[in-house]
Amino acid sequence: MIRIEQEIVFLDGPKGSIPIREDDEITLRLAMLFEGECEGIGATKAADKFGLTRQRYHQLLQQFKREGSEALRTRKRGPKSSYRRTDEVVRQIIRHRFLDPRMSPEVIAQKLVQCGYPIAVRSVERVISDYGLQKKTLSVSPAGAPDNGRNTSNKRKGSTGAM
Repeated sequence: MIRIEQEIVFLDGPKGSIPIREDDEITLRLAMLFEGECEGIGATKAADKFGLTRQRYHQLLQQFKREGSEALRTRKRGPKSSYRRTDEVVRQIIRHRFLDPRMSPEVIAQKLVQCGYPIAVRSVERVISDYGLQKKTLSVSPAGAPDNGRNTSNKRKGSTGAM
């Protein structure tokens, strides 16, 4: 039997009980499936007790039957790798950047598309940024801007220029 007291889940048996850690998702989900299937309380009540939907309960049950307890672990959703920015595409972007550092991401993307690599300008910009290959820009103050008290001439303050 599964008992929940003050948000702590316990597995109870005739001779004692075992607390389940809150971060142990596999054991918690297995306990839910055990209650629903073996103790006969049903999918809806077991799912409600553990804060899941009946549909998710059945998904977990099918996954458990196919793959065992490892299927009860939460998996990362979404793509597992970058299918556009493959290692070869990244190498080509870096190659083009080193061949001509002034080449813009738009031009690099266009060259890669012409070579058969479908890539967006934004992806090229990300690679350039990830590898620190941005153009170095000089900060030049515009003409007539205040010099903040700096002496921009070759003369020292207070000297007349004659020695």
